[in-house]
Amino acid sequence: MTAEALFSYAGTLVLPGWLLLIFLPRWRYSATLISGLIIPVLLAFLYGWLIFSNMGSSEGGFDSLADVRTLFSNDYLLLAGWVHYLAFDLFIGSWEVRDSQRLGIHHLAVIPCLLLTFMLGPVGLLVYLAIRVGWKKVVGLDNA
Repeated sequence: MTAEALFSYAGTLVLPGWLLLIFLPRWRYSATLISGLIIPVLLAFLYGWLIFSNMGSSEGGFDSLADVRTLFSNDYLLLAGWVHYLAFDLFIGSWEVRDSQRLGIHHLAVIPCLLLTFMLGPVGLLVYLAIRVGWKKVVGLDNA
């Protein structure tokens, strides 16, 4: 299968998870099972397969930015990097929903964070953490 086709499938795979987090956050399977476990695990398997089946087929590495650029010149390893983002961003989005429910933060305040996490990863997490501090005065991740 081509890297382009796998890219399309991976992108399609995460959409139901994000839609569940945004529109059905209180359904018991949304944040815990589907978006927080099943989809990230499927992406993790794809990531592992992409890495282990392609790692020796490309120059480059992780020692410098130039090495990373060279490594990602292989479309399958570039795709692995993208799948890495998809998996972790969705996992973080599911955590944001579970955490906000635990803390009593209104879901309408979390939706922009989810959209930002989906599109800009760490920016969405940063905005959620700022809301968390502003709304509940909770700084540590294990505080309620």
